[in-house]
Amino acid sequence: MSPHQDVVAEVLNLPDGPQIGAFFDFDGTVISGYSVMAFIKEQVRRGHLSPRELVELVSAMVSFGLGGLGFSGMMVAATQFLRGIREDSYANFGEELFESHIARLIYPESRALIKAHLKKGHTVAIISSATPYQVRPTARELDVEHVLCTELEVKDGVFTGAVIQPPCFGPGKVTAAESLAERFGVELDKSYFYSDSYDDIELLEHVGNPRPLNPNQRLLSVAEERGWPVRRFGSRGQPHINDLLRSAMMPVSMVGCFLAGFPIWALTGSKRDALNFSVSLFADTASALIGLNLKIKGEQHIWSHRPAVFIFNHQSNVDMVIVARLMRRDISGVGKREIRDMPVVGRVMEAAGVVLIDRSDTASAVEALKSLVETMQIEGKSVCMSPEGTRAVTPRLNNFKKGAFHLAIQAGVPIVPIVIHNSNDVQPKGDFIFHPGTVNVEVLPPVDTSEWSAETIDDHVADVRNMYLLALDQKRAAEKS
Repeated sequence: MSPHQDVVAEVLNLPDGPQIGAFFDFDGTVISGYSVMAFIKEQVRRGHLSPRELVELVSAMVSFGLGGLGFSGMMVAATQFLRGIREDSYANFGEELFESHIARLIYPESRALIKAHLKKGHTVAIISSATPYQVRPTARELDVEHVLCTELEVKDGVFTGAVIQPPCFGPGKVTAAESLAERFGVELDKSYFYSDSYDDIELLEHVGNPRPLNPNQRLLSVAEERGWPVRRFGSRGQPHINDLLRSAMMPVSMVGCFLAGFPIWALTGSKRDALNFSVSLFADTASALIGLNLKIKGEQHIWSHRPAVFIFNHQSNVDMVIVARLMRRDISGVGKREIRDMPVVGRVMEAAGVVLIDRSDTASAVEALKSLVETMQIEGKSVCMSPEGTRAVTPRLNNFKKGAFHLAIQAGVPIVPIVIHNSNDVQPKGDFIFHPGTVNVEVLPPVDTSEWSAETIDDHVADVRNMYLLALDQKRAAEKS
């Protein structure tokens, strides 16, 4: 159930086996932009770089860009600022930066390409001029085992300020690819290299299948001249003014749709009918503003057993639009207490029946959820909540909390799993912008909870989470971790 069938179609038609290599550049190809800029900005913010060091570093990068300094010289100049720093400390810094910034820059299309090559059993590698501390967290997230980068010299766990030669740049990337091919029996004439930069022309010419992605102007000219297929991904990067306006209007539409239900409440006296109207109107309005399309499998399970506890994996703020599109009516929800602090929107969600809980206070959270048992048993409404508790920074499934499962047992209702495959494509965690796109959603059959008990709940949580891992094709990755 791939959301990027057009992107991966060529790969899925290839033969299986490790003899085919799939090599990816990193900056501009796997992620949008340059990871080094994120590192520099954060180092400046934390005071790790003095103003003088920053000027020297930027000067070296500008000189490289203008052709006055080679890549090796630029890297030597840049790594002087790491001399004396512990490698493990800098590696931890890279992990933190991945979580806070770089994860949301991963192109969904590149993620799909990598996943497709891995499913075919190809030898997948990221070959980058960046350092491992920039690349490895992303490679791990994408299940890419082989990372060939520019290595920095380390002695006794501390950076010396030297660069191990040759760096993985230009001809150095060819050397890296040849070494990998020799170790794993890769046939380079049958292999693929994906890159955005003319700096990678040597390796692009060295493989049988060069694939420019988001190419710069110089690489685009070469690709057009030689007939290399070119793809551009617009799902990440600098937003257009329309993207900003549409994204800003999405929360505004929530308030407007809620207010639109007031006349129904005033004239009929039915708050329930008013809320049902507002939820359905918001689902359609917000979807139109975002440019959100849904491909739904198993939609019949949304209606077959109500009331129920509907659970969903949480990747993005767009998930609340997706759930509203699916459910339409007679729903309540659970959110984190911090939502209450959001101007206007927080009050609207509370008025709409969303129970906001303090996740740090277990006792008060349990007490708050008791009202939802009555909501299901007396009012016949269903409850929607995420067992992960919060949004994940990547599509990888987090551990499940037990609240939704206790709730289903107490109310005597089934659990209906909603598997959201790629809402991260539309808006990753930490990003304000909603990107137009198609999200695949799979509604699994209701899970009977009538024989469940508090004593056996751990087993049931694990069973349901395994359903998600299988549906998301993450079972093997979960077993490795």
